[in-house]
Amino acid sequence: MRAEPAEHATNAVLHPWLQRELAAILDDCPPLPDEPPAARRWEAWTLSGERPWGAEALPAPRVLLIWDNLKGHTSWPLVRWCLERGILPLWTPIAGSWLNLAESLQRILVRRALAGQHPASAAQVMAWLAEAVVGWNADPTPFVWGGKRAERRARARERHRLGGSGGYTRRPIARCRHKAAYLPNGYRHGN
Repeated sequence: MRAEPAEHATNAVLHPWLQRELAAILDDCPPLPDEPPAARRWEAWTLSGERPWGAEALPAPRVLLIWDNLKGHTSWPLVRWCLERGILPLWTPIAGSWLNLAESLQRILVRRALAGQHPASAAQVMAWLAEAVVGWNADPTPFVWGGKRAERRARARERHRLGGSGGYTRRPIARCRHKAAYLPNGYRHGN
């Protein structure tokens, strides 16, 4: 994970940092072969299969950058900078932040850094967050799509829901077809 504490997260702060980090990532990537495989050509990333406008002058895609639809993330100077270096930006749908693992990661880091703490200054919060990043990188927690939460949801769907309430049963309730068998208050006559 790459993160840097900052007092302000304006585009003037974010974009230069992001460019430095992406350049470092590209430096760590192995060089592309002379003729990239089909999945590494720009045509593979369009719906029509045609070369997108201006792609002749662009290097083959090397990195996918997945992020949300904030206004600063779609600024043309930053997008152009990415495309010129073979970085293909892909934006999650509006209101689809759950698709971006960065959102989950931020939530986990903040919890780990600040749990039970009472910071006295912004500098202290920034230091704790930086330490949490170092700790994460030392022993990263793997993310699994469809992990324990998905299993819990599947088990919940297997239960039989009663109307719109939160109640459920582990087995279907036997329904009596004869109204005469019930008292006016809904309880059943003897066994």
